[in-house]
Amino acid sequence: MSRTERLVPIVIAALSVGIGFCQPSLSDDMRIAEIGKQKLKGKVSRDIMEADDLLSKGDWSKAADAYHKVMSRDSKNPAAVAGYGMALGKQFKLDAAEEQFNKALEMDPTNSVAHAGKALVLMNRLSSSNMTIRQQRDSILKQAENECRMALQKDPYSPEAHFQLAQSLREQGRTDEAVKEYNEAIKSDPKYSEAYAGLGMLKLSQNSLGEAEGAFKQAVQYNSGNSTAHYGLGKVYLKMGNVDAAIKELNTALYQNPNSFPAHQAMGEAYQAQGNNNAAIAEYHKSTLIKPENPEVYLHISDIRENRGDLELSISELRGALELMPDNSDIRMRIADESLALGKLDDAIKDYEKVMQANPGNAAAAKGLTRGYFLKAEKESGGAFFASNDFEAAKAQIQNAIKLNPNDMELRLADAKIRALSGETVDLNAIGAPKTDGERVAYAEALLAQNRFKESQDQMSMVIASAPDAKQTFSVGDLALMIKDLDNAEAAYKKASTFPGAEERAKRGMDQVKKARETARQDLTLASDLARKKQLASAIDKYHAAIYDNPRNADARIGVADALERLSPAAARDLREAVVQLKAYMSLRPDLPAKEVEKLNKRISKDEEKAFKIEEKAKKAGR
Repeated sequence: MSRTERLVPIVIAALSVGIGFCQPSLSDDMRIAEIGKQKLKGKVSRDIMEADDLLSKGDWSKAADAYHKVMSRDSKNPAAVAGYGMALGKQFKLDAAEEQFNKALEMDPTNSVAHAGKALVLMNRLSSSNMTIRQQRDSILKQAENECRMALQKDPYSPEAHFQLAQSLREQGRTDEAVKEYNEAIKSDPKYSEAYAGLGMLKLSQNSLGEAEGAFKQAVQYNSGNSTAHYGLGKVYLKMGNVDAAIKELNTALYQNPNSFPAHQAMGEAYQAQGNNNAAIAEYHKSTLIKPENPEVYLHISDIRENRGDLELSISELRGALELMPDNSDIRMRIADESLALGKLDDAIKDYEKVMQANPGNAAAAKGLTRGYFLKAEKESGGAFFASNDFEAAKAQIQNAIKLNPNDMELRLADAKIRALSGETVDLNAIGAPKTDGERVAYAEALLAQNRFKESQDQMSMVIASAPDAKQTFSVGDLALMIKDLDNAEAAYKKASTFPGAEERAKRGMDQVKKARETARQDLTLASDLARKKQLASAIDKYHAAIYDNPRNADARIGVADALERLSPAAARDLREAVVQLKAYMSLRPDLPAKEVEKLNKRISKDEEKAFKIEEKAKKAGR
């Protein structure tokens, strides 16, 4: 072969890569070596493109291998190093990924992929349970945003940079900006599955289910292995009530990503919607193993425990969750509510007060606190003269809550109820007529505090009649049982039993009502025996217990009034409570003969006059 013939392919190759073959300083061998390098670079470029393609399809493990092969031939290639880091970062190998991004930036400080990758690492670190990271959430989100903006300065069309920026903005609550960035990512790469999935998650958070479904379906179309998209579709279908379709999508998501705590949570929600509570709890527990500090999961488990009547177990689990999240008001509120339902009044009051200390405007906590004190007053002193420093503090907290929620009628009714417990005369008419079921329940409770039983009954009857389904009817029944309004609790449970699949739950509620009635009956019997034996202090305690278990127990009301009147020496406080109890008895017995009513009114007048004289005598003695 002649020299000319030997140089022809070299010339062609040189021209194709822009190398001047006429340079006189290069020998033929040097030119061949240079061409070999260019061929190698061409192969490296093709290999990087193949790795990029694998990365875009979500095949991160294979993409990592492909980038690593390129690096084995060209360890100083920043594109390969950054791509390798990105593949590792997508697999949550965050420390290794960050190391690669730092290497790439040492080679090329403006490397767009490396800056976007640094943002990816920061965003993925936020899923950690590490308390230090959780406390730095705002700072980390801002760092991620800054990395993305540096990436976009170098490459304004980087889909990954736009996507990670959108993720950061979404987590910062800047949803409009996030939508814009998701769309920019899709504009840069119309087949970018992750951007569609991210947009779908944002739309899902806004409850725009149709838009979310469309985005998730596009994400799956471009990458069927996108577990986030399948999870998102599962959540959409769950919200739409299509539980079977939701379970199908969630199964796919969990097959692709078994360590997804939100997917396990959503699967638990789907099973719970089907009534498969054991499977639901199993999924919820899997979720907590992956992400222990997720309050929603514990509240879902609590819902199931409550429905089964396992309140003690529920409180125990919630206390464990509270150790992980001591500042979580939702969990503490649930513990307080369940403690109240179990009659653990001091525990409930303490937790409600802690919630209000953290959030003085928490209306639900203020209402719960009022219920707790109302029941405590009924249990310990008959309800009319309950007074303590803690009680005064609670009144102040409720007043503060009203200032922060001036239009909340339920809060004003709660305040009226707690003032009635202090012995104040409260005009409920001045508060206004209730218009919603929540206001009617609060109004009924305030009426109970004033021993206006018939009016309270009317309000609760309206609420029970309007309850549209088993869940809401049970809620009314449970509340009535909590405040010991046994007649209305029984009415609610009876109605609930007529809904399909609610019979067992209704029977359990009816059994609780029956148990409360029996406890009240036993306390009344014992109180009457003690009164006959003139053990009046013990008798009064038992009468109070009977009234606490069933405030509509007329015999307990007249019994405690008799015992209070018989105490010696007579005390104004006891006589005034006797008046309250006699009036309550008359309210509970509207069918009393006129002569009996007249007799009772004379007793009331006599007790009031006697109490007044004792108080006047005490005042004179104190001068």
